[in-house]
Amino acid sequence: MIKKSIAVMGSQLDLGAVRKGVDMGPLAIRHAGLISKIRDIGYAVKDYGDVIPCVAESEGNPRLRYEKEINDANEKLYRKVLSAHQKGALPIILGGDHSIAAGSISATAEHCGKIGVLWIDAHGDFNDEQITPTGNIHGMPLSAVCGCGPDSLVRFTEARVDPHHTAIIGARDLDPLETKKLKSKGVSVFSISDVHNFGIRKIMEEAVSIVSDGTEGIHLSFDMDALDPENAPGVGTPVLNGLTNREGFVICEVLSDMGRLLAMDLVETNPLLDRRNATGILAAELILTAIGKTDYQLFGI
Repeated sequence: MIKKSIAVMGSQLDLGAVRKGVDMGPLAIRHAGLISKIRDIGYAVKDYGDVIPCVAESEGNPRLRYEKEINDANEKLYRKVLSAHQKGALPIILGGDHSIAAGSISATAEHCGKIGVLWIDAHGDFNDEQITPTGNIHGMPLSAVCGCGPDSLVRFTEARVDPHHTAIIGARDLDPLETKKLKSKGVSVFSISDVHNFGIRKIMEEAVSIVSDGTEGIHLSFDMDALDPENAPGVGTPVLNGLTNREGFVICEVLSDMGRLLAMDLVETNPLLDRRNATGILAAELILTAIGKTDYQLFGI
């Protein structure tokens, strides 16, 4: 039975980071059989292809490296995601580095209004051009969509997300000034230590309460580097001591059970660093779980 239509699209963007390879992430996830498996669990699905960034001639502003090319790609992605929303489909966006979220989340906020954002990531991605230690834009998109700068990264819409309806899970590599900014703006951050101390279900209960309170639903932005590199080696910026695969699946299961998922990003899969597409396969399975794939349940509950 068809439950709802799914719109799959990608962005082959790797300019937001230094390490190359995440531009091939959408291909790796599709290669894991994502489209056919979405059909198998009862959805109508259409693949809208990928945004291909323009070739960069120079990095431009060293504090906002490749800003023009990233903004151009994100504006195209924004329009594709917005169109999917307008057609009543659930957008699944494949990255690419995490800077694509400036386009995807902005489209969800534009269409749906007041939304919550659940950001699964080893990093905060809450820097801006003033405090960035690297100038890499993949460290800024969450700040941008929350209206905390850089404004140029969301120039194509006035829609913004309330930081108080935003939660990060799995954080373990935050910059000092970024940490202060996250606290001052009211973003809820659940570190990997919090997950270890309280368990993923308790953390999800708290996070979901925050991002759901008074919102139309949740945009899930899942960076594969939130997971431990032992199980997800093919990621853009690996950080030790990450979420287990099981914890990643619990996050997606809880959101599926809630029925309030508005859109999902799955980013930072890097086939150049992977082992036989293990990370691409895992990424595809996380997506499938978030949209309703379940294990056999004996009692039907």
